[in-house]
Amino acid sequence: MTGVAALCVPDATFDARLREVLRSDVEFIELIGDDLVAAGGKRVRPTLVLLAAQALGARPGGAAGGPGGWGDVLDLGVGVELLHSASLLHDDLIDDADTRRGQQAAFRRFGNVVSVMSGDFMLSRLLVLLSGLPGGPVLTRMFGQTASVICEGEVLQFQLAAYQEYEVRHYLQVIHGKTAALTQLAASAPAVLLGAPTHVQEALATFGREYGMAFQMQDDLLDLSGEEAVIGKPVGGDLREGKATLPVLALLDGPHADEVRAIVERRAAQPGDVERVRTLAVQSGALERTRDEIRRRARLAIEALGALPSSEARSALEGLAQREIERLT
Repeated sequence: MTGVAALCVPDATFDARLREVLRSDVEFIELIGDDLVAAGGKRVRPTLVLLAAQALGARPGGAAGGPGGWGDVLDLGVGVELLHSASLLHDDLIDDADTRRGQQAAFRRFGNVVSVMSGDFMLSRLLVLLSGLPGGPVLTRMFGQTASVICEGEVLQFQLAAYQEYEVRHYLQVIHGKTAALTQLAASAPAVLLGAPTHVQEALATFGREYGMAFQMQDDLLDLSGEEAVIGKPVGGDLREGKATLPVLALLDGPHADEVRAIVERRAAQPGDVERVRTLAVQSGALERTRDEIRRRARLAIEALGALPSSEARSALEGLAQREIERLT
């Protein structure tokens, strides 16, 4: 990522603040919080918060209080991570996942009730955190709206599988809820916190949304076309769950539609199903059309940053989107 080395991104200071916000006298909640901090993850969303703030002129070491204070920016990044982490605790239970970030899923270790309530605890701490920030009511509304979109995207995905409805517009709505809504929030919330002009807020929202869409499309593409040794999980997971991603949707609009629909509806239950869809996607050009859409979305994200002044932080944000293009080669 261009310029990131010279900028402030989530580090030990961020982790210490996250751990402080998650502190609890209840041992199980404390242990889940410790696991969250220790596991780390990519921290993509808080990275967006910190880079966007720096692109708008905020500097590490600034006063803790008031618009522009780095302490407020850091808390905003922690807030985004809390919302993301709460959604993961709930998602793992819904998906019956075994692991998360290389560790045993929380509900496997502590049980369903503890896992769900710990996610709710994170959301509660998020509300407390937002109440202390400048522009708290506006930010709280933004976070609340984003949480609603995340929930709607998750439920819609199950609804579509139940009704066996496969359309591109539905897929885009689902991945916006799964990923892009939160990256949009992460990129645009710093502009609200720092009192940036409306056109800058909108530009960062566009960047976050389009980057998030490209990011999720890339993940879905690799689920079908990647190699298990590289992506770290078995390929074809979406097909086995009855989910139609962008390359599969392209096949459902072609000469092999009936065959592919049968595979999706039986959730890739037969040996060779995943490989057959992969082969058809390559032969029909569905994979390449998906790559084209990822490139288009990433370029839209980069173009949106033209509303910001040139800086290392802006270059770093551009680098995040550019990486989605480079991963296609």
